[in-house]
Amino acid sequence: MVAFLADPHVAPPGATLPLWSLVPFLLLLAAIAILPLVAHHWWESNRNKGVVAAAVAVPFAAYLVGVHGAHGFGELRHATLDYLSFMALLGALFVISGGIHIRGSLAGTPLANSALLGIGAVLANLIGTTGASMVLIRPFLRANAERQHKVHLVVFFIFIVSNCGGLLTPLGDPPLFLGFLKGVPFAWTMQLWREWLVVVGLLLVVFNLLDQRELARDEKIDKGSLLGQLIEHEPFHVEGWPNLFFLAGVVGVILAKGSDFATAPHPWPFGVQEGLMLFLTVAAWLSTRPATRAANRFTFGPIIEVAVLFAGIFVTMIAPLLFLNERGSSLGITNAWQYFWATGLLSSFLDNAPTYLAFAAAAAGQFGIPVEGARYLGELLARGTEASTLLMAISCGAVFMGANTYIGNGPNFMVKAIAEENGVKMPSFLGYMAWSCAILLPIFVVVTLLFFR
Repeated sequence: MVAFLADPHVAPPGATLPLWSLVPFLLLLAAIAILPLVAHHWWESNRNKGVVAAAVAVPFAAYLVGVHGAHGFGELRHATLDYLSFMALLGALFVISGGIHIRGSLAGTPLANSALLGIGAVLANLIGTTGASMVLIRPFLRANAERQHKVHLVVFFIFIVSNCGGLLTPLGDPPLFLGFLKGVPFAWTMQLWREWLVVVGLLLVVFNLLDQRELARDEKIDKGSLLGQLIEHEPFHVEGWPNLFFLAGVVGVILAKGSDFATAPHPWPFGVQEGLMLFLTVAAWLSTRPATRAANRFTFGPIIEVAVLFAGIFVTMIAPLLFLNERGSSLGITNAWQYFWATGLLSSFLDNAPTYLAFAAAAAGQFGIPVEGARYLGELLARGTEASTLLMAISCGAVFMGANTYIGNGPNFMVKAIAEENGVKMPSFLGYMAWSCAILLPIFVVVTLLFFR
């Protein structure tokens, strides 16, 4: 078996994968979109989600290793390590933030809701979109517990806090963190504040107008008594506040890995970051009072759902990513607006982190920069304004358009699952896309016209 995997005569998969190898990924997307509609109760089980993910991923993994030998095994190993790092970070943020309970009832008025979403957009740049989402989604839902129509609240929360808000630092979203690891200076993303302000500002305006309309509908049902109930709130108090230090520890680990702390000029070997994340997670779990997690209605269901679905996604998306890397030059993508939309649309259905790297590599190739170096994106930015604009477009596309679908970014599914645990009937995969197409795509057209023409 070892000799077979090391066979140098077996071709790398990127240039030779048949078109049908995209089918497993497309089947998994179709299952995520259709099964909640046609088999809702069956699909509620995470075990059944795991069965579907395994049914499409395992045969593809066997094909990759069986046909492409060492190269296929290498791609599968790389995807597995990426998945484990991805889940270590998301799991740490999920468990640690699940031990932070904001006691008291915040006001659930349109103005207060808009303010909370705005705070979440800023916080996402400090503790990541996942951390901000997990800290704020439960108090946001409690503040609006008396509302009848809540879907728009969660949808805009995903738009703003779980995605678009995290554009300004490498801590905000995984694609930007990968760019930081590849040589993008830590403060470079701060120059995207104009794009951030346009998108977040327009989303907050649209949300506020829509929330006012939905509140008026709810008040008709409650015969005008609802607003008074929403304004009433108990004193604000944070329980489990020591977990904030564990969140800071997660941020510190990310920064340390990005700067190759203690191992420079060599990167951290796999397992160091993941082990530290696990340590922080266990420490937070053991030091948090069970009553605090119970007050948050904390369960492992949402993170298990993410884990089983993204296990299948990380394996099956090997094929589309290899197609993109090997054959992307034939797509004719050279301008900033093309990079913005191409990165964004693929980030809607592939994980936005590897999609970012694929198009960043394409942009580097456009300037004759090889991608083998550990800091090749730093060299790309040194090529001047045109190169910097391309990376800005790629960054915005990956972060913003991760909001287009439930699978575009890790926190999306977790927020959806937590909302459903709290009684909010969330739209299906396609139903959510109806929201994103109607609201986000026009805003992204505005971004294109203002910044990437």
